[in-house]
Amino acid sequence: MSDLTYQKIELVGSSKNSIEEAVQNALDEVAKQHDNLRWFEVVETRGYIENGTVAYWQVTVKVGCTNRH
Repeated sequence: MSDLTYQKIELVGSSKNSIEEAVQNALDEVAKQHDNLRWFEVVETRGYIENGTVAYWQVTVKVGCTNRH
């Protein structure tokens, strides 16, 4: 049986369309560099206002992945 180590990565995703898309954009980016993504946690949500409406969403996410040794 292999030992596992876990890594937690924090990053910010953004989207003009939705919070969900902002999360997916962050996950897409972290998946380019890390394998075995297991979970994510939204730790902060922000929005940018332009002319009285939401111009884009930002979400800070922590993503967990495993590595085999």
